[in-house]
Amino acid sequence: MVTKWFQALFKTLPQKDALGDRGENMAARYLRNQGYRIIVRNFRCEIGEIDIIARDKDELVFVEVKTRAYDDPNPEDQVHAAKQHQLTRVARIYLSRYGAPQPPARFDVVAVVWPEGREPIIRHTPHAFGATF
Repeated sequence: MVTKWFQALFKTLPQKDALGDRGENMAARYLRNQGYRIIVRNFRCEIGEIDIIARDKDELVFVEVKTRAYDDPNPEDQVHAAKQHQLTRVARIYLSRYGAPQPPARFDVVAVVWPEGREPIIRHTPHAFGATF
């Protein structure tokens, strides 16, 4: 009886998104190769998560990574207004750690299109959207 309960419990847990994880790893590697310094990956708080927080020269960069096997619809288009607002709120919590004055910050989107059996295509959109405070 206990065994069945454990089996049922673990069947209901969400499966890790292997493609998403690979895409985030590829995006982090891409950003490092562009000269960014990765500060935090998968910053989580009660409101949500930011995939990558990096530094590009003197600017903090909050990066949303969207990984898809296909390019239709464009992964970048999945960062809609509600998602932008959520990312802004999470970034605000992260920035509150700095006190005043806060460093300049921006929001980027990295799209990773990774068809099965092929090399990934990476598209980076710096300054993808403005904060929605």
